[in-house]
Amino acid sequence: MKPLLVLSLLAAPLFAGALVLEIGNPSANPEALAKHAVLVARMTACKSPEKTTVTARAEGLVNGTQRSIPLKVIPLSTAGTYAVTREWPAEGTWTVRMIATNPDYKDYATSVVVPIENGAFQWAGVKHRYGTLAEIASK
Repeated sequence: MKPLLVLSLLAAPLFAGALVLEIGNPSANPEALAKHAVLVARMTACKSPEKTTVTARAEGLVNGTQRSIPLKVIPLSTAGTYAVTREWPAEGTWTVRMIATNPDYKDYATSVVVPIENGAFQWAGVKHRYGTLAEIASK
């Protein structure tokens, strides 16, 4: 039991201050709802969350043709919190991909991919990815 406790205490600093992108339903955020958000993103970063850049794209397949649409990412009043609006058509199969970078973390990036089925986000299918910006962009 003690070795496990020691190992967990040693591992904790590895994740402290990590750059992590969390997403959620905007229904609990009145400011996001007022901006017509379909997703809310929140950055967890001990170092300068206000320096974080978040981009979002809707990636889909419509009538056999791949499409990629840049989405608006709107900073909210809480530093490191963003609203994402819907700008993709109803037809087709879509996912929303978000990527976050912060200059304090050099070339490290974090991303989230959210699948959409029948117009609804599939929260259970959310995938988080971490690595260099080049690795994240290629996945």
